[in-house]
Amino acid sequence: MGHKTELLNEVDDVINPKKELDLNYFFYVVLSVFFAIALLFPKIYIQQQIYFTSRDIAKLKGEHDTLKEENRLIQSSVEEIRFKNQILDTLF
Repeated sequence: MGHKTELLNEVDDVINPKKELDLNYFFYVVLSVFFAIALLFPKIYIQQQIYFTSRDIAKLKGEHDTLKEENRLIQSSVEEIRFKNQILDTLF
């Protein structure tokens, strides 16, 4: 009976090999994950920086447009005051 059991165990080992994780496999998996992170992190970081910079640019552009419009209004007000002063100077 010992030979039958031994033979059945060997057949079982061939049909259903034991799936053991050896150290090399674990090392390659860890190395692959680290490599993927090393490749993706700079891309994510750069995209994030581009997003924040473009947001700042949009904010500054809005402020610039507002200041240009304010400058235009002030210039027209100055022109109006100059015009009134010229008229007053010619009258008196």
